[in-house]
Amino acid sequence: MDLCVTIKGVSFLLQTGIGILGNSVVLLAYAHIVYTERKLLPVDMILCHLAFANLLLLLTRCMPQTMTVFGLTDLLDDAGCKVVIYGYRIGRALSVCITCMLSVFQAVTIAPAGPHLSRLKPALPSLVLPTFAGLWFLNMAICIAAPFFSMAPRNGTVPAFTLNLGFCHVDFRDSLSYVINGVAVSGRDFVFVALMLASCGYILLLLHRHSRQVRGIRRSHPAENRAAKTVVVLVVLYVFFFGIDNVIWIYMLTEAKVSPVVADMRVFFSSCYAFLSPYFIISSNKKVKAKILCTAEQDNPASTDTQESNDK
Repeated sequence: MDLCVTIKGVSFLLQTGIGILGNSVVLLAYAHIVYTERKLLPVDMILCHLAFANLLLLLTRCMPQTMTVFGLTDLLDDAGCKVVIYGYRIGRALSVCITCMLSVFQAVTIAPAGPHLSRLKPALPSLVLPTFAGLWFLNMAICIAAPFFSMAPRNGTVPAFTLNLGFCHVDFRDSLSYVINGVAVSGRDFVFVALMLASCGYILLLLHRHSRQVRGIRRSHPAENRAAKTVVVLVVLYVFFFGIDNVIWIYMLTEAKVSPVVADMRVFFSSCYAFLSPYFIISSNKKVKAKILCTAEQDNPASTDTQESNDK
């Protein structure tokens, strides 16, 4: 195994392992909150769903990618490829859609009450679950073409207009199918990213405006102020990696045969948000952090006893 392959394998292994661990911890923390408090706030429901989407993305894309880099071949048959590719497409789509949903929800939450928002704000919690259902239905419909073009790798040369993922091939057979698929996926992503940026810009405007007032958002609504800043950072993080991802994707659409190295770079950068975002959620969400620390103390009673003896 040469140095380039080793670096690539270790990079994917760290990204996959750290990302799966982080998203799993977030999901377990929220599961503990539901168990103890019997409910989740709307923003917590959105963050929990975001962690699930990112976990799905890492399991269906980065994990098989890592195994392939380390020389494990023939991982999946045709049926397995269809399931894995479909799961990856849905996980990736939900990641952008739910981040957008989070930014819009937070923008409406901190927006000044007006004739229209006065009716919308009380209804926000009841709209969370129907929005989840709508996003799942939308993305399952948009991504339905991917399984039809997915198959296990074949011996011989890779045909033109085929995405060689290593563990699977996505063979679009002709340039029209290749471009239509790319335009549909990119078009959906750009719509949600545009909406995400608009709501994020509105949040920043409100934070700036209220910070200049004597009775601003910092003093009257510290929790909402903190949540708004968390949303802004998540949006910036997503948009940064989304930009890199789509620059590579546009290049891939212009080439009939794409080098596996280019495809690997796109996978790595497109998955960075999925493995980094849970750690930002943990560090910025006091409720999640408290549940993690509480669980850690229960699992390690010796540290608690030591602390109590020190206090005495």
